[in-house]
Parts: sequence; structure tokens; C-alpha cells
Amino acid sequence: MSDDNVKEISFDELGLTKSLDKMTAKELRELCMKKLPMIVGATSKSKDELVTAIKEVFGFTEENAVSPYKDQILSIKREIRSLRAEKEQSTERAKRDYIRKKINKLKKRTRRLARAV
Repeated sequence: MSDDNVKEISFDELGLTKSLDKMTAKELRELCMKKLPMIVGATSKSKDELVTAIKEVFGFTEENAVSPYKDQILSIKREIRSLRAEKEQSTERAKRDYIRKKINKLKKRTRRLARAV
């Protein structure tokens, strides 16, 4: 296999079943060794370094890996957990329904924030 054939491989031809961020470091190393020999030193790189190197090979621009809303999402999830505990302790049906609706609104909000990136 010549260098020209290696560089012509497209991202779709890798046959990935999951996103790079969800792959383990071991899977990424195997991918680099088998299909992306232009990435040198893959065995000694960390997962983050491997993902960055693969994205550079295919010309992907680095997205914000961490959501700018991460802190806000985490605080909302803490609030959801406390509301669930309160819901379990509540005996009034009306109050449980109110809490359930509030939890659903908060869950929708976290999903919107996660997609906003």
C-alpha cells in the first residue's frame, strides 16, 4: 500500500460503529494501527491525543469538547435528583404531579442545553 492510497481513505470508509469520543483508547489505537498508519506513535498516545490526531487527519475542526453549559446542566441534574427524593416522600397526589411536571421541564431544559453546542 502506497502513501497515496492511505491518504485517500475517507472517514466513512473507516466503518465506525460509534463516535470517536465514545470509543475506548484501545479501540482507537487498533483503528490507528490498522487503518491510519499516517498517525505515528499511536500506542503511546492517550485517548484525547488519539481523537485529536484522527480529527486532524480528516480535517475536522475541533468542536468544543466540553459544553459551555456543563455547569448549568449539572446543577439542573442535582435539582432533579432532589426533586425526585421529595416526590418519593410526598403523600399528596397533586404535589407529586406538580413535582413530576417540574422534573420533566428540567429534563427538557438539560437536553436543549446539551444540543445547543
